[in-house]
Amino acid sequence: MKKIWGLLFVFLLGLSLTGGVSVQAKEKNSEKKAEVTIYLVRHGKTFFNTTGQVQGFADSPLTDKGITQAKQVGKGLKDTKFDLAYSSDLGRQRNTAKLILAENEKKTPKLSEHDGFKEWNYGGFEGKTNAEMWTPIFEANDLKFDEDWTDYDKLVNKLGDEGVADAIAESDPLKVAESYKDITKRGQAAMDKVVADAKKKKAKNVLIVSSGSMIPTLLEMLVPGEYQGEAIDNCSVTTLKYKDNNYSVAKINDTQYVD
Repeated sequence: MKKIWGLLFVFLLGLSLTGGVSVQAKEKNSEKKAEVTIYLVRHGKTFFNTTGQVQGFADSPLTDKGITQAKQVGKGLKDTKFDLAYSSDLGRQRNTAKLILAENEKKTPKLSEHDGFKEWNYGGFEGKTNAEMWTPIFEANDLKFDEDWTDYDKLVNKLGDEGVADAIAESDPLKVAESYKDITKRGQAAMDKVVADAKKKKAKNVLIVSSGSMIPTLLEMLVPGEYQGEAIDNCSVTTLKYKDNNYSVAKINDTQYVD
């Protein structure tokens, strides 16, 4: 009898272990195949955007148009169930994110803030006119600066995202503007946090509100070579897919939701 009970115990233990391994394998495969869609949205139009002033770590409020743009994006994405949402502590980013989430018809997550999504720090150029900062950099590369940013793609294609950031840092009169290394360090930390949170919560859709120079930097970090100097307009949506530790681009600067 003891022998029979012993054999039965071994048999049941084997079933239990096999089942456990099977469940773990299924969970691992499920996690590996899970795809996350990341919506990178530039903040709505601000006062400094209207007056043509440099706006990095410095902040200015959303204009009436900027508020309308954020609401339009929110309505356009109202059927998307966001599992996670991020911005930095910059008011223009935070308020844009809140306006987008307020239009959503699904249960929305609490907005998290991370410094990695802040705009570039332009140092001594903050608050000055765009022309003061950009004209010397454009001219040094035989290009012409204008408020329509006509030649910006040419500047990016010539210097790269890194070269543009470092040219600003080198010409900053106060020598406190961020280098590209500094910018990408905090940007990578922010995206690592997003991925960790997404895996933990099994997130499918993530909203990130950032800024016009930081979004291209994130693209260059995550999908090198995909960004070719395209404009990143106010409240445009850039969409990334994340799966199996790899990123891919679905859309860049999608403005279908705004006037």
